[in-house]
Amino acid sequence: MKNLLNIPSKSDEGNYQAVIEIPAGTNRKTEINKVTGAFETSLRNGNPRIIDFLGYPVNYGFVPSTSMAKSRGGDGDPIDALIICDSLPMAISVEFIPIALLRLKDNNELDSKIIGVPANPYSRTICATDFNEFKTMYPAIMDILVKWFLNYDKQNDTTEFICWDNELKAIEEIEKWRV
Repeated sequence: MKNLLNIPSKSDEGNYQAVIEIPAGTNRKTEINKVTGAFETSLRNGNPRIIDFLGYPVNYGFVPSTSMAKSRGGDGDPIDALIICDSLPMAISVEFIPIALLRLKDNNELDSKIIGVPANPYSRTICATDFNEFKTMYPAIMDILVKWFLNYDKQNDTTEFICWDNELKAIEEIEKWRV
């Protein structure tokens, strides 16, 4: 099995890539095993993490070949990517266009979320391809994402919203954590 953690952050066409861990609509938290590359149900206290809230509102994954190093204030994981489109299967990579950066703090660690849309226009469910379009045309999506991340984990109420940033800051954030 090919370890999707280590595929390039960018495709041959120059688009960023995201590996999907959790399809939109799912309430089971799944993540890639950093050693084996297998996709496994996340555990908390030995039990599967089932989201006791609404399912994930977007496809949740990560940008491969990135690491938010704890030594630099990150959470030690690849940078998160949230892809706005129809539900995608787990364990695939999708080329995307960064349109925003959602900055959160989780347990006093930086927890940045890159918001993106598929590079393929036929796979998009929204028309925005940059931050200005996103905040002008879809402010409710921004509100939903913030509210979801502040409320989905009832056992961890330490998540804090910091701010939204534009697509240029999202690209800077990806580049900052590329390995």
